[in-house]
Amino acid sequence: MKAPERVWRVTADFAGVLPRAHTALTASGDWNAWSLSGARQLGEVVLDQLALTGLTLTAPPPRLERTAVSCARIVEQLAGDSVAEVHAEPNPLRVRSRRRRRFGRHSYEQVTFDHDPLLPEPLAAEGFGGPSTAVLHLCRDDDRPRPWLVWVHGAGQGQPIDLLVSRARRLQDELGFNIALPVQPGCGVRQSHWPRYPGMDPVANVAGMMRAVSEVRAVVRWLRPQAEATVVSGVSMGSPVAGLVAHLEPVDAVAVYTPIAGLNAMIAAHLGRWGPSVRDTVGVLQSGAAEKMMTVVDYQSVTPSAPPERRLVVGAWYDQMAHRETAQSLHERWGGRLHWHRGSHVGHLFAPGVQRAGEELLRAVSRNAADRTSR
Repeated sequence: MKAPERVWRVTADFAGVLPRAHTALTASGDWNAWSLSGARQLGEVVLDQLALTGLTLTAPPPRLERTAVSCARIVEQLAGDSVAEVHAEPNPLRVRSRRRRRFGRHSYEQVTFDHDPLLPEPLAAEGFGGPSTAVLHLCRDDDRPRPWLVWVHGAGQGQPIDLLVSRARRLQDELGFNIALPVQPGCGVRQSHWPRYPGMDPVANVAGMMRAVSEVRAVVRWLRPQAEATVVSGVSMGSPVAGLVAHLEPVDAVAVYTPIAGLNAMIAAHLGRWGPSVRDTVGVLQSGAAEKMMTVVDYQSVTPSAPPERRLVVGAWYDQMAHRETAQSLHERWGGRLHWHRGSHVGHLFAPGVQRAGEELLRAVSRNAADRTSR
């Protein structure tokens, strides 16, 4: 794509943020433009549209990295494997380095460890297997047993600012939780390191998510001996990781916020901003083979180990990224509690109602852990 066309597309997309937000709300059929809540909802949906423009058009223009035929070949090799079978048991976490760091008022520990996800042969043969350096941010006061929250970030995150987004300080001080924030491959502080994730290659996206699941499972197992209870939560792109970890590992509770469905399909749905030049890339990401490949990381097809009363799904009614249907269908599969934020994908991060729902879950886990200890 030539520079003038790119500039034109970025400018036009930013100019269309407000009209697209207004159209999306109007199409919902239940938006009151003249109310205070309606004005807030418009502002939140504008945030979604700005985030989509920023995440999509500030990156390099997409290019075709794989054919649908190549995807179909790998799907054929993975055929018949269940979710549990395709995810290998993680190797024990062995700390490579520890560093004390500060971010504003937050003091945290940055831990690195080498991890090989032991990917299935069809993915390893494509060059996606092998060890990489994983990064984990820990917020804990001491080594005494306490409940732990493992918080898996979404797209565009993985930086120390996640300490603010996750409200780590409040959860430590007010609820007594230690917080572990694993950084997903290719994200945040790992962005300049192999492997690249997420991207335009549907096979790499599956491999990257499987690697993230394996790393978080290793973290959960490493924390378990010192944890009174373990909670796993995931935001947006982190929701499939949290959901799969909660299925493959025994946990006390699981929460997912504005959950996504298939990562490949979600990326493809927002690439139209680049125009006809990315039609082939979109076609591969939306192909039947790419969709079938996602079944090995389909957290909507499995149930968590946590009991239904300690499962939380938070959906955003006007979600412009993942759309509300994903939260609804996941709740139908998982049961538990479904909390609706009457706003957008990005807006839920700052919503008091969402924060209360998450804290209610954590308090229930903490009370249950205290009851077990007192027996």
